[in-house]
Amino acid sequence: MARPGWAPPRLDGFVLTERLGSGTYATVYKAYSKKDTREVVAIKCVAKKSLNKASVENLLTEIEILKGIRHPHIVQLKDFQWDSDNIYLIMEFCAGGDLSRFIHARRILPEKVARVFMQQLASALQFLHERNISHLDLKPQNILLSSLEKPHLKLADFGFAQHMSPWDEKHVLRGSPLYMAPEMVCQRQYDARVDLWSVGVILYEALFGKPPFASRSFLELEEKIRSNRAIELPSRPPLSRDCRDLLNRLLERDPTRRISFQDFFAHPWVDLEHMPSGESLARATALVVQAVQKDQEGDTTAALSLYCKALDFFVPALHYEVDAQRKEAIKAGSSDLPVMWKWAGLSPQLLPLIPEMAREKPRLLAALEVAAAAMAKEEEASGGGEQDALDLYQHCLEELLLLLAAEPAGRRRDLLHTEIQNLMARAEYLKEQIKMRESRWEAEGLDREGLSESVQSSCTLQ
Repeated sequence: MARPGWAPPRLDGFVLTERLGSGTYATVYKAYSKKDTREVVAIKCVAKKSLNKASVENLLTEIEILKGIRHPHIVQLKDFQWDSDNIYLIMEFCAGGDLSRFIHARRILPEKVARVFMQQLASALQFLHERNISHLDLKPQNILLSSLEKPHLKLADFGFAQHMSPWDEKHVLRGSPLYMAPEMVCQRQYDARVDLWSVGVILYEALFGKPPFASRSFLELEEKIRSNRAIELPSRPPLSRDCRDLLNRLLERDPTRRISFQDFFAHPWVDLEHMPSGESLARATALVVQAVQKDQEGDTTAALSLYCKALDFFVPALHYEVDAQRKEAIKAGSSDLPVMWKWAGLSPQLLPLIPEMAREKPRLLAALEVAAAAMAKEEEASGGGEQDALDLYQHCLEELLLLLAAEPAGRRRDLLHTEIQNLMARAEYLKEQIKMRESRWEAEGLDREGLSESVQSSCTLQ
């Protein structure tokens, strides 16, 4: 909020209100348009007197890049103006603050939340990569949230961004040391792959609560960056195998061995193809139409495969939809999916084996049905519902481990073994989340108790 005796700059057509943040040469204000719409915006004010030649070039590049960009996960530049003192960038307003604040308020993010955010960030980076644009200052403070109720990521602050082909090399040090790739710090020679390192640091911080090079001093930080030691991932909280694989490949010190952009976008944990979006429902519906046609032609194998693919889009469509009635309408409208909803969450490789298991292994099918119910319960769980999901996981795992021991060698046994490992990781993760929440409640209870004693002591002294 504004300090006494302090006033924001004046800009024709807008009323500038509270200050949202400030950097080296810019201050960002919340504002609203004086027009009938009263649209809320964020205005980035850059003082002309603070600009040197390099910062002028950065600002012009930022304006030029953002002018040509329209993407749901990149902050929109609506207009820019200037007067004798300042240059004003009129930006889309994001009410949820930045990702750094969001993470710190929650200490760590559950893997499923981090995954949704990572898909959104990857979507923005894919859009930029296709246009040979590198951000070069990726960090949680430069990633904004549209709101806190249903947060969507918006990549912001393109002050260091550059047009860079994948083979271009740069030598100018850019960004923030905690999120800066080792090759940029150590060799000052780098290419677009530095953005992938920064993505890895952001994901690490979201999952573990602090960046991998968190340090007490700049000297300590520099030593960690220059070290040749591989980044070690903490064992807690437990993460899925795909998530750990992606982190290890992003946080590869040698850029020639780091995951490529194409492999990052296609990685099974990111899986941009099935990212929840406005197109998910249409793609699912089109696949169901094809599946029904194959069913009518008597090609049940092809039909089942298409139903499975449709389900892979119906689930993201449900995640994308925020209105409860429309969610139910999506489920009702997908009634052509026989009983496929029951199996949402299980490995897609297992789904084609369901008819075979129904005939030969009804006990195995029943255990997998409980596993799918546990996943569904986990997706919608909050508070005590998480314990219900954990109970279902434990019940199905006891049964599945017995059935695995009796299962003959072959493809079904291999798939079942992989599925059990996945279920055990999810159950372990959920157990950890419940334990952490109970510890937090206990700590908050002690804090309240201490505060109460402090107040009583104060009253006694008076």
